[in-house]
Amino acid sequence: MKTPHPLPAPNGASIVLRACGMAGVDVCFANPGTTEMPFVAAFDEEGVTVRAVLGLFEGVCTGAADGYGRMLGRPAATLLHLGPGLANGLANLHNARRARTPIVNLIGDHASWHLKYDAPLSSDIESLARPVSGWFRTVARAAELERDTLAAIDAANAAPGVVATLVVPVDYQQQVTPQAVPPRVPRAPLTFDAAAVARCHALLEGGAKTVLLLGAHALSARGQVAAGRIAAATDARLFSETFPARSERGGGLPDIDRLPYFPEAAIAALDGATVMLAGAIAPIAYFGYEGLPSELAPADALATLALPGEAADAALEALADLLDAPLHGAGVATSSYAIEDGPLTPVAVGRLLSNALPDDAIVSIEGGTCGYPFVTASACARRHTILTNTGGAIGQGLPVALGAAIACPERRTFALQSDGSAQYTIQTLWTMARERLPVVMLIASNRRYGILQTELSRIGLTRNGPQAERLTVLDDPGFDWPALARGYGVESRRVATVDELRAALAFAQKLHDRPFLIEMCLP
Repeated sequence: MKTPHPLPAPNGASIVLRACGMAGVDVCFANPGTTEMPFVAAFDEEGVTVRAVLGLFEGVCTGAADGYGRMLGRPAATLLHLGPGLANGLANLHNARRARTPIVNLIGDHASWHLKYDAPLSSDIESLARPVSGWFRTVARAAELERDTLAAIDAANAAPGVVATLVVPVDYQQQVTPQAVPPRVPRAPLTFDAAAVARCHALLEGGAKTVLLLGAHALSARGQVAAGRIAAATDARLFSETFPARSERGGGLPDIDRLPYFPEAAIAALDGATVMLAGAIAPIAYFGYEGLPSELAPADALATLALPGEAADAALEALADLLDAPLHGAGVATSSYAIEDGPLTPVAVGRLLSNALPDDAIVSIEGGTCGYPFVTASACARRHTILTNTGGAIGQGLPVALGAAIACPERRTFALQSDGSAQYTIQTLWTMARERLPVVMLIASNRRYGILQTELSRIGLTRNGPQAERLTVLDDPGFDWPALARGYGVESRRVATVDELRAALAFAQKLHDRPFLIEMCLP
């Protein structure tokens, strides 16, 4: 009988990936380069359980990690190439930071002994990473690889969730070095401040006109049900943050509207009320406009029930119990809209998608053209999860849908996307096709940057000049969405009427091993 050969000792890249798998990081969205080749080889090594998913652009990888983390509440990893690779992914890391999504970035760097020569791809990685990272470290010694990896994961997981960036020189990835790892501290469960609940209870008992502004864990189903109880007992009005990272919707939950985007409407909605923050931060205007305050509610009108990193859902339940609120607030019954055939409009799109959602769907929304009408309509849809562009950097909708679909393969994922922003990370289609993900993409094709045209009008400027017109329209030439989809291996259909979209949605949901793109031609 032959004596089996012992497995070779793992090199640094294997140590990092094994530590990731041990700590629950089981997917890595990767766009590797020369300084990550040991990582590429290590994905196939014994004991490495991390699944590698290739993205053709770093912004796809970082956006996908955002969608994955929002759905599972734990980090995925990215694998990026030096400073320029990280820079290509920064916009969606900005969105992830604003969404408080846990992510672990693994950045390959030049060999430690090569850095002093300032090679062409050398850069100040830390300066690039710091603005989007709540935690940053460059591995200083190969013996500290496992310790540093686990520290990055623990930092990402700390409430309310951060982007953690770990830079790993390529020579340390290749070395075989014994590791010394200190004991880890278990992740603490979320709590809330009982004194804050008591203060909010006193305000409500005093009859103050109140708006409950919900974010983070308050927008779970549990949190919304409790908020509905409070509203039923006190007449408090309910709003969610304008762009929540994640919100449950439909299936009998209360119809909680989003705080209006434009400051005039938001100020009017909050006027004269005590604004009680449950998992949300103080509301401010998205942009500054002359003559309008940046703070949508004065500081002395704010009261904090729970911070974004606290158990806001449990705090809402505790408050409802103190108020002896009814056990069931006003929920919205599931129902379907009757929609007659005719040319597509944003309202029709929102209602058709609301009708079509299966139980437990996920909808990644980017763009206001159809996004706002859908959210309004979807209160009576089956239970689903909405993910929005919390940070405002466009190009996140398709990658977030990709990450959500990988995180939750048992759930159907939809991407409701505007045509201009979809072009920022159009390469996502290829990864969806390669991974055989049944994501349904609905592209609102109105061939313009609608928000820019609106903003020009709001500040009294004209877009009638030829150059201003060309900076806000996308019709010369128009995008050929079926051809683009086909080029990335994705089946598609172009629709222009209610009946055509209804049929396309029904067809798309019969596909279980590939994505499908629907171009919705709008006026």
